[in-house]
Amino acid sequence: MSGVTRQSYSPEIRIIRLMCTGRVDLSFVLRALLKGADGVIIGGCWPGECHYVTEGNYDALGNMHLTKKLLQLIGLSPDRMRLEWIAASEGSRFAEVMSEFALRLRDLGPLGCEGGLDEAGVQLKLRAVNQLVPYLKLVEREKLRVPTKSEEAYNDFFNSEAVNTLFNDVIAEKLAISQILLTLKEKPLSTGEISQALDLNPSEVSRHMNSSSRQGLVRYDLEHKRYALA
Repeated sequence: MSGVTRQSYSPEIRIIRLMCTGRVDLSFVLRALLKGADGVIIGGCWPGECHYVTEGNYDALGNMHLTKKLLQLIGLSPDRMRLEWIAASEGSRFAEVMSEFALRLRDLGPLGCEGGLDEAGVQLKLRAVNQLVPYLKLVEREKLRVPTKSEEAYNDFFNSEAVNTLFNDVIAEKLAISQILLTLKEKPLSTGEISQALDLNPSEVSRHMNSSSRQGLVRYDLEHKRYALA
């Protein structure tokens, strides 16, 4: 409708059509960022107006909250992920929202600017999150199910203390280990070198290494005093 009525919006927007917003997988968002996109916006049916019985727009709402928390966890602005309810007939609204989103991304700058990360650092963190996608889906299925289908219920749930604790404790630890393992793929490193490379507390790195060693993920080279992938 926006095109038919010749509405103009930011030329940086790249549209990917899907049957339903519920089809937008977390890995799709991460892939877009890994491939150079500075942000991702999802536009779909308003709540209660889903074309499908499964109400995929609520799945998209949960996915949006999950992605925002993950971006914040790795030092990227949660504003780089956005969800807007836009009906197929709302061409003017679509154009307005797209231009607003593009303007916000220009204000934020290239991906990683807000956290002082270089391109390699951003890529490492995004790859670490991407490796956790199967685990994150399991956590979502077991611990992040919202009992009530309403926008308010989803917002309250994902901003609750219980969910914040889950992210800060469980998911943050898994993410740190994922980053360490990716770093060790390049070469063996000492605890101090890992700590410096990833800006992690040395005691936390030691704890993660001990845990990963017991699981058979890494091994310790006594001669060179370095950790390497097992």
